Amino acid sequence: MRGMRTPSPPPPPEPPEPPGTPATAPALQAQILATEHWSLLASRTTTQNEVLTRISMFLTLVSAGLVSLALVGQATGFGADFGMFAVIVLSFVALVGVLTLLRVLNVGMEDLMYVVAMNRLRAAYVALAPEVEAALMTSPHDDAAGVSRTYYFLGDRRDASHVLASSMIFMAVVVSAIVGLLAAVVGLAAGAPKAVDIAIGIGVGAVFLVGATVAGGRPYFRFWRTYRPQHPSDGTTARGGR
Repeated sequence: MRGMRTPSPPPPPEPPEPPGTPATAPALQAQILATEHWSLLASRTTTQNEVLTRISMFLTLVSAGLVSLALVGQATGFGADFGMFAVIVLSFVALVGVLTLLRVLNVGMEDLMYVVAMNRLRAAYVALAPEVEAALMTSPHDDAAGVSRTYYFLGDRRDASHVLASSMIFMAVVVSAIVGLLAAVVGLAAGAPKAVDIAIGIGVGAVFLVGATVAGGRPYFRFWRTYRPQHPSDGTTARGGR
């Protein structure tokens, strides 16, 4: 129709921007990092609560097992039937204890995993806002020195009490006592002399304690031998990493 103009075609779509251009806004980077940080914190808290519950359940089982041994022992006069009952009860308690100890060892490595990851995130925070580094008590470095500072930022941890009082050693001692007691009861049921029976119990418990301690420390040291931090404390450039 005369007087009507043909509508102009829509403008062509803008070509997609090349990857990485423009750079992500600092505010968006901080938001993404904070989301990841809170996710790690939640996972770490859940893991710690789970293992503490497992330890509490195991200690309750130990208490119930020892009480049942005392009651059955009094009822049977600590005769042959008591020996069989004691072997069964202590075997079950020892099995649960070993499984709980394995979980404690695994959680220790998982906790190290979370700390390394959060230290790496702090390095990204510091890169976004260098002035915040002076306010951080925990470390922005994802190497062994940085992890040690995050775990304990009041100085160097040279006191052996941090290791001796750890959940791993605590569980290892309790389970070693149960395993040693089980070995002694088995020896007693087999008719071993009392002195030999005591030596068996102490020896088996001591061997188990040493083995559990070595098994707990080996993954930790193996990790630091193979891991390559991206933000080392000595200020060198990133050496790659996982």
